[in-house]
Amino acid sequence: MCRHTPPCPAADSSDREAARTVASHPGWSLLCNGVLLFEDTGELLPTGQIIAPHRPAPVYDVPPPRVQREDYARV
Repeated sequence: MCRHTPPCPAADSSDREAARTVASHPGWSLLCNGVLLFEDTGELLPTGQIIAPHRPAPVYDVPPPRVQREDYARV
């Protein structure tokens, strides 16, 4: 499917998401290797195989607020 140089990774390779985007719409992108890549990081391979989303867990830069003892007395 890929006609440019260097060729994109194959749809069955582990780095398939590195292929060029040939079409996109809000929520999904069609890659040069035939993979449909969804916004939630799920994938649909040309063979029909589904790859579940694999988003990393969110990282929070700000620690949660600390609760003061006097806050408990108000409840």
